Amino acid sequence: MAQAKAAIVGLGITEMGKVFGRSGTSLAIEAINLALEDAGLKKDDLDGLLINAGISNSIGLGLQNAGGFKGLRLLNHMNAAGSTACQMVQYASMAVQNGMANYVACVFADTPLAAPGASSGAAYGGAARAAAASGNGRPAGPPGWAGLNAHYGYFGVNIGYAMAARRHMAEFGTTSEQFGAIAVAERDWAVMNDRAQMRTPITIEDHQASRFIVEPLHLLDCCLVSNGAVAVIVTSVERAADAKASPAYVLAMAQGHPGDSRSAGDPHEVSTGAVIARETLYGQLGITAKDIDICELYDCYTYTVLVTLEDYGFCAKGEGGAFVEDGKLGPGGSLPTNTGGGELSAFYMWGMTPMSEGVIQARGGGGQRQVAKNDLVLVTGNGGILDYHASIILSPRPA
Repeated sequence: MAQAKAAIVGLGITEMGKVFGRSGTSLAIEAINLALEDAGLKKDDLDGLLINAGISNSIGLGLQNAGGFKGLRLLNHMNAAGSTACQMVQYASMAVQNGMANYVACVFADTPLAAPGASSGAAYGGAARAAAASGNGRPAGPPGWAGLNAHYGYFGVNIGYAMAARRHMAEFGTTSEQFGAIAVAERDWAVMNDRAQMRTPITIEDHQASRFIVEPLHLLDCCLVSNGAVAVIVTSVERAADAKASPAYVLAMAQGHPGDSRSAGDPHEVSTGAVIARETLYGQLGITAKDIDICELYDCYTYTVLVTLEDYGFCAKGEGGAFVEDGKLGPGGSLPTNTGGGELSAFYMWGMTPMSEGVIQARGGGGQRQVAKNDLVLVTGNGGILDYHASIILSPRPA
């Protein structure tokens, strides 16, 4: 087993969900300060800052001055969509390994919910969707060829994932109920998470009865929309020994970006960058999927959980539906997955949702939902429409 590359010694999570009257900057600063307090550090100890803004793009490099962070030796504003959280921790780990910084804060903040009563759909629907409808009732889009997709109803992020899920169903016989099993398992975890926005248990019947967003995706197949911020503090393995709380060690890290021509015959929708990343990730530790104890997977949709499990080798390609339908992902199951309720039921902070729960589980701080065996915790993130992928493996031990 390889030695740890770095450690996460601080975690800060603000209030989540319908948090109004706060800017992304103020939430980000709060999350960083909470993470510093968790780590037993002072603001002046921080000499690295990596920033990821969400859809509202409400934070940037100005966070350095707004937060009063001085004398930084590392600073960047990163964005590879939902894969960014894992990438920030990767770059922070390499920085502390190479002496570029001692303590690096990685922070994500977003405020897509504009005001009480504003719809979640409006928050992520995009300017084109929010624009005045055309005379035929279809949303207005850009003119000419650029507007062709929108004219035929292909706009926004939901439809891209819906097309991917539909293709998986067509090629492998995956059913909507099998997607529902993922939603039910994650809700069962969320019941035990005080921070989760949705804590009422659901059934497969509830999933099937929820309205379609874009067929075949029901409402309960889709992630929440949340205002809030999450930050982690990354430092070296040596400095982690003096941390206030138990560290979560970064044992392995990888990325995979397959590229996609968006052409017929391209396997992109049913095969993701996780296939590339897993070779690097598992290879660094000499392990296979059978060695993973807990999964914290990017779950903007139930489909992404299913395809990620396949691509990390927990089951064969095409068998994800049958793999998840027996409830193994939920509490008491053989493969605890998204143990805080994930983006489907807890809160949606892009890749910081699985990252924060991975840190909690690796540190043994999950309380009622803590999984007993937590030696290897897989954390993943994907961005675009399955275009970008990054992952890390966390552990309570440095080797």
